[in-house]
Amino acid sequence: MRILLIEDDTSLTEILRYGLEEEGFTVDICHDGTEGLLLALQEAHDMVLLDRMLPGLPGEGVLMRMRREGVKTPVIFLTALGEPMEKINGLDLGADDYLVKPFDIGELLARIRSVMRRASGQASLSLLAFGDISFSEKESKLIHQGQSYLLPKREGELLAYFLRNPQQVLTRLQIIGNVWGPGAEIEDGNLDNYIYLLRKKIKKLPTNVEIVTVHRQGYCLTEKQVV
Repeated sequence: MRILLIEDDTSLTEILRYGLEEEGFTVDICHDGTEGLLLALQEAHDMVLLDRMLPGLPGEGVLMRMRREGVKTPVIFLTALGEPMEKINGLDLGADDYLVKPFDIGELLARIRSVMRRASGQASLSLLAFGDISFSEKESKLIHQGQSYLLPKREGELLAYFLRNPQQVLTRLQIIGNVWGPGAEIEDGNLDNYIYLLRKKIKKLPTNVEIVTVHRQGYCLTEKQVV
C-alpha cells in the first residue's frame, strides 16, 4: 500500500515515515502543498495524509484541486486545528477523516485501516479492469470476453491489488502489506505460490495481460507487446 504524506514538519514526517514503513507501507513525502498536489495528480497512491497548514498551497487547496481533477484517493487531514467547525469544514471539503495533532501512531494506523475498509467497500460496487480483463471484487470473479471465473479469496485480493496498480513494479513487501495486511508475516514461498496460481489462471485465457517477475524488485501486471 502506497501512502503520500504531505507535511511540512520534517521531524514529524520522519516519525510517521518510520511508523508507517514498519507496518509495511510505502511512503512518499512532500513538504509543501504545491509539490504534494503535483505528486497526488501524477502518481497513484492508496492514501493521502495531508497537513492543513502548508507552505506553497494550503491543505484545503490541495484537497479541493484533487477532487476537482477527479482524484478520489482517500485523504486524512493531519492538523493542529481541532475546533469542531474546523473539523466540519475539513470533512465537507472532501476529506475522509480528520486527525488532530498531537496523535498516537497507533490511532493513525487504526484510522487508515478504517478509511481503507470504507474505500474497499465502495470499490467493490464496480469492476477493476486492465487490458481486456476485469475483476469483480464483490463476487471475486475474473471476467474476460463475457466469461467469468470464480477466484479463491486470496487470489482475488491479489489480482485486485495488481489491477489497482497496473504497469507498476510492486515489491514483495508492498504486496504482502496490502493483501495480507500491514505487518503480516507469511511463510517464505506463500506469496510465490499465490502468484503462480494466479498466473496459471490468466495464462489459460487468450489475453496479452500477464504478471511478470522483475528481477530483485518484485512483480508487475503488464501487457505483452505483440509484434
